[in-house]
Amino acid sequence: MKLTKRQRLEVAGWKVGTTADFLQLSPEEVEIIEIRLSLSKSLKQLRKDKELSQQELAKDISSSQSRVAKMEAGDPSVSIDLLIRSLLALGADRKDIALAISGDL
Repeated sequence: MKLTKRQRLEVAGWKVGTTADFLQLSPEEVEIIEIRLSLSKSLKQLRKDKELSQQELAKDISSSQSRVAKMEAGDPSVSIDLLIRSLLALGADRKDIALAISGDL
């Protein structure tokens, strides 16, 4: 948000903050969300790099296409364990996963 717009909103009585502030998330909860999103992004990119459809990946990991779509979207119903297992099934190794978690992938 532009500084001038933020200042106008604050002068008008609005409180401007982050999503974490609004949802009252702890720093640890914010990090878990960021890790989940990084793993999801990496999964989608690796699947595309391997030129696999969501359906093909689902078959490889004994899951459904809709579950793969949820994994790639960062849906909170998907466990981090499943994201990591799926990355490993696509050929990622520990270093790749560590890079994904760090956000450097």
